[in-house]
Amino acid sequence: MDKQVYTVTEMQQILNIGREAAYRFVGDAYKNKDPFVVLKIGKSFRIPKESFDRWMRGENAMAADSNILQ
Repeated sequence: MDKQVYTVTEMQQILNIGREAAYRFVGDAYKNKDPFVVLKIGKSFRIPKESFDRWMRGENAMAADSNILQ
């Protein structure tokens, strides 16, 4: 099975940012529902790979992923 979500640590490595910055960025994205989808499961965050990858390519991740939020 292909990977469907990123952890914050994986996203941190992709963006080459610090741990604190990564958690702040993901927390803001979760709260604002922008620029990509963030799921919160208990105390853990997961970022759907498809949504994050679209954002990385400069595409509108949220418009394409509105069905994930419903």
